[in-house]
Amino acid sequence: MRPGLLGGVCLLAALAPAAFAETGVSVTIYGNNMALVRDTRVLNLTGGRQTIEFKNVSAKIRPETVSLKAADVSILEQNFDYDLLSPGKMMEKAVGHTVTIVRINPANGVETREQALVLATNGGVVLRIGDHIEVLRDDGLPTRVIFDKVPDNLRASPTLSVSVDAKAGQREGTLSYLTPGLGWRADYVALFDENTSAIDVQGWVTLTNNSGVSYDSANTLLVAGQPRLQDAADDSGGPANGGMVEAGTQSGTRERLGDFYLYPLTARTTIANQQTKQVSFMDVRGAPARHGYEYRLNWMQTIEEPQSFASVYSFNNGSGGGLGDQLPAGIVRFYIRDKQGAPQFIGESPIGHTPMGSELSLGTGDAFDVKIKSTVTSRTRINEFRWKTAMSYTVSNALPKPIKATLIQDGLWGDTRIVSESQESNRRNADAVEWAVDVPANGKTVLTAVFDTKY
Repeated sequence: MRPGLLGGVCLLAALAPAAFAETGVSVTIYGNNMALVRDTRVLNLTGGRQTIEFKNVSAKIRPETVSLKAADVSILEQNFDYDLLSPGKMMEKAVGHTVTIVRINPANGVETREQALVLATNGGVVLRIGDHIEVLRDDGLPTRVIFDKVPDNLRASPTLSVSVDAKAGQREGTLSYLTPGLGWRADYVALFDENTSAIDVQGWVTLTNNSGVSYDSANTLLVAGQPRLQDAADDSGGPANGGMVEAGTQSGTRERLGDFYLYPLTARTTIANQQTKQVSFMDVRGAPARHGYEYRLNWMQTIEEPQSFASVYSFNNGSGGGLGDQLPAGIVRFYIRDKQGAPQFIGESPIGHTPMGSELSLGTGDAFDVKIKSTVTSRTRINEFRWKTAMSYTVSNALPKPIKATLIQDGLWGDTRIVSESQESNRRNADAVEWAVDVPANGKTVLTAVFDTKY
């Protein structure tokens, strides 16, 4: 039912006071849209069996993960009530019950009250008033509905009810639970200086809260890693090893939790519901970086129409000249300055969780002026099981400066060998080789190679 249908709602019953006072909340947020909430409150216990209501818990709480820790308290039963109080829900729960309809005559301001039996709320509110049936219309007339009380199973906010057997007295208790709807990722702003071949990197933690509740003045800890969740979707924001050319082997000073890294926020922060918040965690200036060009052929093939090389930026996140920190998974957005000195966006690339000391090469888009055309110049059969394939690669450069372009020939399989080549290659892995091709300004370079293959 639309909220405007009632004009207003009056509640004659107040909710019972809470049996505790809040003392603080701690939130550990993982990168896969999951968080551990630890909510510490002072419990006022009457002794024996009683029910404690924890209001303002996550609307997406996983009830099976709830734990309440308090001295001399035994948990008997717990219930999570997430049917939230709203005008529409009040009317739904009132079906079969009597409410008071209040109308005001717009002509003379006279208020009239009638008792009405709510018959249905399917697409509209159907009432029995006296001996006739009436549909409550959204016609702009001042109308409101008065209810005697709030239904027992409707809550103003998501509420966890815990039945306990406890000794009387006041003591602290900590409610812990897992909830989806809270997540974080890393976002990086990288400013590349073409004159100095250096890069400035600002790292941001981007927190998102869609859990249905706010966490006020929370002690917040971020975990960079991927805890396994049963039947949970991967929301890490990047491929497992996106852009990583070589994994690092350096150990930094950052605190670990098992095989994960911790990124605590330095001060308590409020994470409001339906909010995205950003907090800085990295600010590096002048780290060495390189701009280059890269193209990968997936098989020995003829490409009739010249294709663009990818524009790539390479840097290291190690100590002593690199970024000097582990990099949580996220998106790196690259900027360079124009002639007026204003930073301009040139592209973005995802990265996975990257150990310190790794070499990264991230593409930002296709190069306008650097192209490649590959040609199978011959393919002959050596014997029943082997073939000889001759390739020619033409790399063109329309830039007014010489460049070094990385050409990768992939799809070689493990048993392929190079019979001859016009420039020495580097074997990247069992299936690929690469050449660092020097191309003159406003010129071309032709590279040739002959392969001995099984197919």
